Amino acid sequence: MPRVAREKSRSGVYHVMLRGANRQEIFHDDEDCLRFLSIVEKYKMKAEVNIYAWCLMGNHVHLLVKEGNETLSATMKRVGVSFVSYYNEKYQTTGHLFQDRFRSICIDSFLGLLNVVRYIHQNPVKAGMVDRVGDWRWSSCPGYYGKQSFPHKLYDTDYILKLFSDDSALAKARFIEFNEQDFKGEFLNEQEIYRRRFTDEEARIEIKKILGTIEIAQVKGLPRLQRDDLLREIKKIKGLSQRQAARILGVSASLIFKVQGDGSHASK
Repeated sequence: MPRVAREKSRSGVYHVMLRGANRQEIFHDDEDCLRFLSIVEKYKMKAEVNIYAWCLMGNHVHLLVKEGNETLSATMKRVGVSFVSYYNEKYQTTGHLFQDRFRSICIDSFLGLLNVVRYIHQNPVKAGMVDRVGDWRWSSCPGYYGKQSFPHKLYDTDYILKLFSDDSALAKARFIEFNEQDFKGEFLNEQEIYRRRFTDEEARIEIKKILGTIEIAQVKGLPRLQRDDLLREIKKIKGLSQRQAARILGVSASLIFKVQGDGSHASK
C-alpha cells in the first residue's frame, strides 16, 4: 500500500515527532543526547532550517521546525540515518531504531506555533520527569530562559520572543509566564502519563545491575533463551512496571508479559 503524501504547511512550519521502534529508548546516556543534538545542528545549518523548539525524551523526540532549502523529509532522513549509524556502531546493534517514518503536523497560525512550543516544553512535566519545564535539560526551554547549555545556533528563539514584545526583557518575562501555564491540550491525542514508582533513570540503573556487561540496546537482539532469562529477572524488580521495562528495553510489553517465572512461556 503506497504511503500517503505528507500535508504541506503553508507557513513551512511543522511539529515533528520521531519515535523509537516499539517505543524503545533511543537515548541511553548523555552522549547519545549530545550526539543527536550535534547531528541536528549540523543539518540545521546545511539545510538552513529554523528550529523554534525541541525536546528529547527517552524514546522520542519533538522538534518544531521551519523547512529550509530542501524538503523536511530530506532533512529528517539525513538526521535519522546519521544518528542510527552512530547508535548501531556504539551499541553493536542492527535493524530499525525509529518507528516507521517521522510524524509531522502543519503549523499555520501564530497561536498554533506558540501552543506547540509550550506543548513541547511541557512534555517532561506531563510525563512526571520534572516538576517544572525549566528543570529539563534536554529541551530548548533553558535556552529561552537564558540558561543556555547548548550552542546558540541550535536555537531560533528570537522569532518566538518577538511575538511577545520587542523589548527583550519584557518578551522573556511574558514568554516564561505563557510557557508555564497549565496547558491541557493534547495535539495528537497520544500523551502518555504513567504514574511510576521508578523514574526511567532509576529503572535503567536497576536493569543494568541485572544485565551486567550487556548493554540495554542489545537485549532485544539476544538469543531467545538468554533474552527471556534476563527478562524473567527484570520482571522481579520491585517498582518497575512491565510497560516501562518494555519501553526501556525496546521490546513489546506482551513479550515481557509472556515470560513466566518458571522459565516457560504463556504461549508459544
